[in-house]
Amino acid sequence: MIDEIIEDAGTRMGKSLESLRTELTKIRTGRAHPSLLDHITVEYYGAATPLSQVANVSVEDARTLMISPWEKDMVQAIEKAIMKSDLGLNPATAGTLIRIPMPQLTEERRHDLVRVVRKEAESGRTAIRNIRRDANSDFKDLLKEKETTEDETRQAEDNVQKLTDSYVAKVDEVLSKKEAELMEV
Repeated sequence: MIDEIIEDAGTRMGKSLESLRTELTKIRTGRAHPSLLDHITVEYYGAATPLSQVANVSVEDARTLMISPWEKDMVQAIEKAIMKSDLGLNPATAGTLIRIPMPQLTEERRHDLVRVVRKEAESGRTAIRNIRRDANSDFKDLLKEKETTEDETRQAEDNVQKLTDSYVAKVDEVLSKKEAELMEV
């Protein structure tokens, strides 16, 4: 029973870390990357559809994304969706191709983005700590029901703490990489 709780906690902590990584890919660094547009949806025959399902998004060069819609009449809808997004990008259309130049980030904007990234990382750490709290609560319940001994419970809590420490270290590692990427000129 204890092993199942620890395994479940590890799985949930891994999911929290992946969620953090996904959120951080949405924060642009000045370098073109197709995942920047992952959360954009386009109006396609009356339904909100992810951009990746109506067009091919690729990197033309280090500072330019290129979108080639699968249908000609989607060009206007894609442009509109990108302009309405919170990314602050201005698409340029050439026939059926849409190019999106990535503007240089100002020093002030870089610092703002670093603050956002740190806040996301703290949310990730909090989620991991909450998982630890849940696991420890489960161990205490097992102890109350006399399904485990105090020594087994204490050992299990120590194992969960080690697991928590390792995942918090991974969050810190992801954070430092993203900060370095943001501050790179």
